[in-house]
Amino acid sequence: MSTENFELPDVGEGLTEAEIVSWHVKAGDSVELNQTLCEIETAKSIVELPSPFEGRVVELFASEGQTVDVGKHILSIETAGSVSSSEVPAAPEAPAADLEFDAAQADAASTVSSEGAESGANSVLVGYGLGDAPTTRRRKKSAAPAQPTRPAQIPAPAQPSHRPAAQAPAPAPGAARTQARPGSVPAASASPIIAKPPIRKLAKDLAVDLSQVEPTGLAGETTRDDVIRHAQQASVFKNLETPIWGEVREEKHPVKGVRKATANAMVSSMFTAPHVTLFTDVDATRTMEFVKRLKASPDFAGVKVSPLLIVARAVMWAIRRNPMVNAAWTDEEYTVKHYVNLGLAAATPRGLIVPNIKDAHAMTLHQLAQAIEQLTYRARDGKTPPTEMRDGTFTITNIGVFGMDTGTPVINPGEVGILALGTIKLKPWVFEDEVRPRMVTTLGASFDHRLVDGDVASRFLADVATIVEEPALLLD
Repeated sequence: MSTENFELPDVGEGLTEAEIVSWHVKAGDSVELNQTLCEIETAKSIVELPSPFEGRVVELFASEGQTVDVGKHILSIETAGSVSSSEVPAAPEAPAADLEFDAAQADAASTVSSEGAESGANSVLVGYGLGDAPTTRRRKKSAAPAQPTRPAQIPAPAQPSHRPAAQAPAPAPGAARTQARPGSVPAASASPIIAKPPIRKLAKDLAVDLSQVEPTGLAGETTRDDVIRHAQQASVFKNLETPIWGEVREEKHPVKGVRKATANAMVSSMFTAPHVTLFTDVDATRTMEFVKRLKASPDFAGVKVSPLLIVARAVMWAIRRNPMVNAAWTDEEYTVKHYVNLGLAAATPRGLIVPNIKDAHAMTLHQLAQAIEQLTYRARDGKTPPTEMRDGTFTITNIGVFGMDTGTPVINPGEVGILALGTIKLKPWVFEDEVRPRMVTTLGASFDHRLVDGDVASRFLADVATIVEEPALLLD
């Protein structure tokens, strides 16, 4: 028997310190190889730390909420023939997402937020060994005949149900009754809820009661758009609620984690790169029509399609025509990149982060839609891996989801350009020599003036606007 001390590792992003968010073990617990010991919060994401040893936890050296320097001991494990992390074969990074149980996030305006999903595959740190084979949540097919109109549902935990049972109790005296037709089966007081597992997960994530959602599916099933529409309506009333201040007059919070990283990045960007910002109003009516057609296409079934998808594709088209906006600057040299790692600014409960889609320029429209959906959900759930927040080349920030028309975006450090997408809404617009109601948005873009001149910046923004006005050009 021997005791091994587990040091806080650098999870691959130049980490110097991290906060212990939660412990999954306590002193005296038995742990297996690659079992999750704790969750740590870095400057960018929450990461699960797997155990490099098998044995019994002797002592925890850090408490939840404590910030620990990399290399410091956080716990000790008593082992029988310890397995050093250096002896365990390196594992590839965990899969970015479980595509079977993806979900969409409700839009807050007529445009859509940058969004994506992860069902929760556990991260495995490189060098900490391979865990057990990942288990799937796909239900095995039963030998019994399939029910064509009642898809398989995930069993709910044993608890009182808010939905009426198939055999309702006898009504109270005086209660209203409906007379059943001869030969008919007594019906429940409410129709059964027909929804696929991803839709149920989406409803859970958005705190939507499926029994309150009006289904519009051809077979009476609840669709993704039904859940999102219901969430949008609920958010209107929720946003009208005003919090009541209590007796505490002030709150103090330490500057750490994502907030600290964001503050440092914004100060560095604003005082290092001379920003120049341009704006243009765009008729996005055809983009909205194109999005509607894509949603109805069988090829995009089950994938979230939004105006952001079209804008992202337009940005990459414009980058090819104006490659200087996809460069990186240092005082000694600048690098023009012939690939696009497309960053999407995501507002999460932990703060603002900018994960990016690697080699987005090489993706089809369908692949890009999936990547946006998955990326944003990982960000929202705090599961963004550190590799997704490195090496970005250009960023889009979608402020339209907050109802904003435009803004002056700050360049993500390491890049020389960023595009802001405003809300898309009906406005009077001169179209074919007549004033008509059209779906209009405002595009704003900031550039590092050390490298991007005004003419290049103007041509880039005009190119993006061209595609937003006529997305059919993407098909050429």
